[in-house]
Amino acid sequence: MTQVIKYVPRDVQYSQIGFDLVLRGMIVHPGIIETLRVIVIKGGSEIRTRVWKNGKHIATKTPCQQPLGAMAYAACLLAITSVEASSLPPLRLPVVCEDPYPCIIQNYFDHDPGPGFLDYSCGSLGYDGHDGTDIRLPNLTAMKRGAAVVAAAPGTVRAIRDEMPDVNVRVLGREAIAGREAGNAVVLRHGDDWETQYSHLRLGSVRVRPGGVVKAGDVLGVIGLSGNTEFPHLHFEVRYQGEPVDPFVGPKKEISCGASGSALWDEQTSQALSYRSTGLLQAGFGVAVPSSESVAAGNGNPGPFSPDAPALVFWVEIFGARAGDQENLRLIEPGGKEIASKKALIPKNKARWLSFAGKKRRSVAWPKGLYSATYELQRAGDRGTEAVVDVMRTIEIK
Repeated sequence: MTQVIKYVPRDVQYSQIGFDLVLRGMIVHPGIIETLRVIVIKGGSEIRTRVWKNGKHIATKTPCQQPLGAMAYAACLLAITSVEASSLPPLRLPVVCEDPYPCIIQNYFDHDPGPGFLDYSCGSLGYDGHDGTDIRLPNLTAMKRGAAVVAAAPGTVRAIRDEMPDVNVRVLGREAIAGREAGNAVVLRHGDDWETQYSHLRLGSVRVRPGGVVKAGDVLGVIGLSGNTEFPHLHFEVRYQGEPVDPFVGPKKEISCGASGSALWDEQTSQALSYRSTGLLQAGFGVAVPSSESVAAGNGNPGPFSPDAPALVFWVEIFGARAGDQENLRLIEPGGKEIASKKALIPKNKARWLSFAGKKRRSVAWPKGLYSATYELQRAGDRGTEAVVDVMRTIEIK
């Protein structure tokens, strides 16, 4: 017969067995819970419990050992069976995002056990087997300007690498980075089997050394292009007991198509990284059709923009384009006349999509004044068609 142990409405200290407990509700021996909240304030030498404390998880995995007494044994059994335990404090944003370059997530964690991809919102922004969160910069110019990578939580530096060049892997070749795909990186240990890793840092930017202690927000390096990457970004990875964990979901792993009640982020970061399946990377004007390489380098806006420029082109680069999306571009001269436009359907899902519309100059010079351009990406959904990207830019020809 199941035995009800006791209801304890106040703090109870078990100093003789090396730890303190705060119990709420009913404990049923051995370890079956009716209604109970257990808080471990400090662990003893033989027992480390896994419980909930003031909204913060304190994780351990050491089995219970007897003799403890009925209440302590029951509480310990409860604690070590908790699957949501975590001593990792809420994670702050691991990148310092400043205007004009906002934080953009290019790839989310893959929750699909098969060959496909599924992010925590049941979307498709990522690729098969991706075990982290990629926070990117729009181009190499932004990378050279510098975007600081910071510790998401306090911890100790376990390992670093700072010897690899910032070169697109398509140029360098995958053979050249074999075994070093993370590029220049920092790994932090946070205790109780939690780690975070910060990959693809810029050569020469790593500021910490193994064994060093860091606080949340301490600068570790800056975003780079080292290792297995084709664009400047931070690959941020969380691991518990060696297994990758999606910080938008937590260690429980089950996803609810957008729900993130067990997310590891702090509240401010959760808001800053609210889910975006599609968005703007960059946009601008040019006097010629831009190449994908020039836009990636940050050189998509060559001038000068004068009345005798050979052409006027408006271009837009977005992330997360989906098959069937409709894009509309318009280029308008001073006075409101449309001089170029484009309407097209996106042919297939694209992580990165570049589009443009423009016009060559004929014998007559461009009228002086303010030119405007718009871009809209429309997507059909359950609530009808809506604009998921809406951009407007202007440029003056003098």
